[in-house]
Amino acid sequence: MTIALIDYGAGNLKSVHNALLAAGARDVAVTADADVVRGADRVVLPGVGAFGACAVGLRAIPDMVAALEEAVLTHARPFLGVCVGMQLMATTGHEMGEHAGLGWIAGEVRALPASPGVRVPHMGWNDVVPSVPHPLIVPGEAYFLHSFAFTGGDVLATTDHGGTVTAAIGRDNLLGVQFHPEKSQAYGLALIERFLAWNP
Repeated sequence: MTIALIDYGAGNLKSVHNALLAAGARDVAVTADADVVRGADRVVLPGVGAFGACAVGLRAIPDMVAALEEAVLTHARPFLGVCVGMQLMATTGHEMGEHAGLGWIAGEVRALPASPGVRVPHMGWNDVVPSVPHPLIVPGEAYFLHSFAFTGGDVLATTDHGGTVTAAIGRDNLLGVQFHPEKSQAYGLALIERFLAWNP
């Protein structure tokens, strides 16, 4: 089973790669090659940084967005988006200006509201509370680090940070998590293990 881990300049690439291996993955291709993505059995899109920069970086790779759509939307290969990789599944992001996302899940990514006693960025361990039953998302604690958050449809789980914040989105073969499974110790590794075994 080949897992394509997309290399588009995202800061958490190495840690996600290590987490995939720790969870039992054997064939992880760290790649910016569209043809490798087309041939992969599963696709992981990591992400650290600003939505705008990540959207530009992903689209700068020749044929990559088309390859992602072919593998994930046409051939229904299991997909995991992590942090900004999850946010890029949205229609639009409003960090560093307004930028189009992949448009796979209807919604927007906007700044977390600052309020007294609520720090932005949202950083540290927080509860993951499932909104609907899903085979990959279970209650627990995960590590978050973000200043922008998704609002829209297909929400699978939430957390609380001065109000309800989206923690996971998805449908069919798509899953995105706002938290960092690669930094979430046993909870995160168990999630990746479930993803590796997932047959949506």
